[in-house]
Formats: sequence, C-alpha cells, structure tokens
Amino acid sequence: MNGPDQFEERLQRQPLRPVPPAWRDEILGPARAAAGPRPVPFAARRRLSSMFATGLSALLWPHPKAWGGLAALWLLVLGLNFASREPARSEVARPAIPPSPQMRALLQQQEQLFAELIGPAEKPVADRPKPVAPQPHSQRREEFLNT
Repeated sequence: MNGPDQFEERLQRQPLRPVPPAWRDEILGPARAAAGPRPVPFAARRRLSSMFATGLSALLWPHPKAWGGLAALWLLVLGLNFASREPARSEVARPAIPPSPQMRALLQQQEQLFAELIGPAEKPVADRPKPVAPQPHSQRREEFLNT
C-alpha cells in the first residue's frame, strides 16, 4: 500500500494546470459582489491639498478678488504685528545705583515742602481699654453679654 510520503511525492511531481476562466468567473463573481465595491488604489485617491483647494475655491467663488484682498490684509497685519514687537531682553537684573548727593538734597527739600503744606501730623490719642480686675470666668461672660 502507498504511504503518505509516496502520495505527496507523486502529487508534487504533477504539473499545475490553470483553472479555466469560465470557472474562475463563476466562482469569484458572487464573492466579489458580496464583498462590495473595490477599494480605490492610493494613486487614484484625491490628495488632501487638492480637496482643500477645491473647497476653498467653492467658498471664495462669489468674489475671489475680495477674499484674496482680505487675506492679503490679514497677512500684512500679522507681518506688521511681528515686526513691531520689541526684542526680548536678555539682561540680568542690575543692582540699583544709589542716588547722587544732589538727588538726596532735592528729595529732602521735597519732603520739607510737603510737610509745610500738610502741616504737622497729629496722632490721634487712642482710648485704651480700662484694666479689668481679675474675675471668675463666669462673671466675665455676663459682662460681655450685657454690653
């Protein structure tokens, strides 16, 4: 009797015959119909930039010159905004310079003039609370509640 190895060897020696085209269409036709539409190859897909350009032209179609002018104005405003910015300072904080003797004299004169205009500063005399003789805590509560 033939063993499994002999069968496989005989099968490998046989040449492969192509499937007839009629059979191929008959078998694969229903499978293709059930699978739905075939995916579009990548090369045939519309690119994102072309879709953006199409959508943009549809939006700007009524007055393209007006929209183009508006876009140019915005670019001009943004350009001027960036051009007018002050450069960032990279300086480290420097110690404060002490005022000169002349500046000190001027500040003292100014303080004297303000003092003359305002007059002497009167400090209000604060009413100090009268010292309370020590009492038991229960009596203190009654005083605070009655006042």
